[in-house]
Amino acid sequence: MTAAPLVTHRGGCHCGAVAFEVDAPASLEVLDCNCSICTMTGFLHLIVPKGRFRLLRGVDALTEYTFNTGVAKHLFCRRCGIKSFYVPRSHPHDVSVHARCLDPSTVTAMCISPYDGRNWEAARGQLG
Repeated sequence: MTAAPLVTHRGGCHCGAVAFEVDAPASLEVLDCNCSICTMTGFLHLIVPKGRFRLLRGVDALTEYTFNTGVAKHLFCRRCGIKSFYVPRSHPHDVSVHARCLDPSTVTAMCISPYDGRNWEAARGQLG
């Protein structure tokens, strides 16, 4: 099976202080996690290797929040409060982009799969 070609998607926070690019297929496969923070924020995970993510602006606009194990690095725009990407506990060497923060002009489709983040230890085998 051949991997889908990558396109460059642009995204960022609500106020525009944070902007990034991410290389991913035009047809996205994302996870809808049911853990406490993802449920409250509606975060849809597009997990990519760090090398396919580029922060264009806003490093100075980001503030970090951690909880529980402290492995996940939740990064929020300090102006508008949007978490457009972060470093997930499940993939600490990757980046999870909030698919809802992408410019829709480069997204041809989005397949959303549920993920049981409330029971993360038992469900982590489902992750690639």
